[in-house]
Amino acid sequence: MHHSDPRISTGTEGLDLILNGGLTPGRTYLLEGAPGSGKTTLGLQYLLEGVRVGDRCLYVTLSETSEELHAVASSHGWSLDGIDLFELSSAEEVLGDGRQQTVLHPWEVELSATVELIMKRVDEARPQRLVFDSLSELRLLAQDALRYRRQVLALKQYFAGRNITVILVDDLTGERGERDAHLHSISHGVITLERRTLEFGSARRQLQVQKMRGVEFVGGYHDVAIERGGFLVFPRLIASDFHSPFLGDPISSGVPELDSLLEGGPSRGTCVVLTGPAGCGKSSIALRYALEACERGENATVYAFDERIGTLISRARGMGDNPCAMMEAGCLKVEQMDPADVAPGQFAWMVRQEVEKRGAKVIVIDSLFGYLASMPEEKQLLLQLHELLSYLNQQGVVTLLLNPQHGLMGSMNTGQLNISYIADVVILFRFFEAAGRLRKAISVLKNRSGGHEDAIRELRIDDRGIRIGEPLTAFKGVLSGTPEYVGDSDPLMESRLDAASK
Repeated sequence: MHHSDPRISTGTEGLDLILNGGLTPGRTYLLEGAPGSGKTTLGLQYLLEGVRVGDRCLYVTLSETSEELHAVASSHGWSLDGIDLFELSSAEEVLGDGRQQTVLHPWEVELSATVELIMKRVDEARPQRLVFDSLSELRLLAQDALRYRRQVLALKQYFAGRNITVILVDDLTGERGERDAHLHSISHGVITLERRTLEFGSARRQLQVQKMRGVEFVGGYHDVAIERGGFLVFPRLIASDFHSPFLGDPISSGVPELDSLLEGGPSRGTCVVLTGPAGCGKSSIALRYALEACERGENATVYAFDERIGTLISRARGMGDNPCAMMEAGCLKVEQMDPADVAPGQFAWMVRQEVEKRGAKVIVIDSLFGYLASMPEEKQLLLQLHELLSYLNQQGVVTLLLNPQHGLMGSMNTGQLNISYIADVVILFRFFEAAGRLRKAISVLKNRSGGHEDAIRELRIDDRGIRIGEPLTAFKGVLSGTPEYVGDSDPLMESRLDAASK
């Protein structure tokens, strides 16, 4: 029967996606996490969604005062109008002082009286959505595991009879970090929030759905961020969910000689790695592909991990391009990334938005090192990067990854990680020496989707853009780091200024 159940939204787009549509109504869910992991924010967001769709909503709080809840809400720019708040501390007067005369222990009265008060209030409010924050207080009142379990079970059965969709909040505190197995077993679904502190950068927040009855959900950890405006969940990207294998036409860079290096250019749906030492022209060439996409009327996005946007723009201007006009027109988007602050799941989600909402066809990641440096857990990151790239390939996007090499020359291996296996095309940049001058060279090491020439060509970049020279053949000491060209000087390019003065 539960397939016909309409799901209800959790109020968080990413979480609804992970749950394949949201929560099954009329059930009890457990939301657990350490203090500060965002449980209250998520709970309020769930109720605000209820208010939005016209559900009656009740927030029962034993741990926070209503002032604290209003403070959380205003920090996100929310108003709690329409949410019924019931704080138990204000209800304690109702218990009165008559409890001293009984033979029962006061806490025994207090526990059952507390639960009765809650039930009474629920009967008055008749909510469709309820958040109960938190069970830790109930556990303290019960003082005994068995009594506590009995009361939680009683509450669950009581809610179930009234068709309320309930979120029970539970604190995972230091000494009680272990999960409550009993709670897990009586809950229809369990969502755990975690907060990890990394050695570097901000704390990483993650969410995991432990179980969800009758629902195919996306398992594993998902990155989470709490920003002004609420709790954001970035579902882990699983490329195989997007079946649209793609190997399209080659795309142009607008520089005919560069296109002919790849027999027309990289095909749509491939990943190009540009590798070489700093200052050898990688960014300029990657940017050229992005700008040319705009010229074709397509959208492109550049993620700048390594340098400021200003540097990028002035460099493109220096080549005679006008990136600002493209940015104002909305076809070029340059995102400044702070690697320490962006979890890989969040980055993948940002890229997905670009592809799915803006239809970006060319994506530049400048550089891979900046991205990888932001994540100390390399193996996992490489897997996530791999998922992201295969997703982009299936969407027919050309992805350009910049991979800086160490030192001026850069050895032939690609820095930290062997990324060549994720690349469909590898373009290698190096410096070489000829006639007493240090020059730049460009060559293609592989092109999985088509042919490429094996020649090494000279590369020069000036205010009229990118120039690529004739193939160079005669080299001495190619493996030494800085090969020296000993051939005929005809193919070497002179500066356009010298040529003009002659």
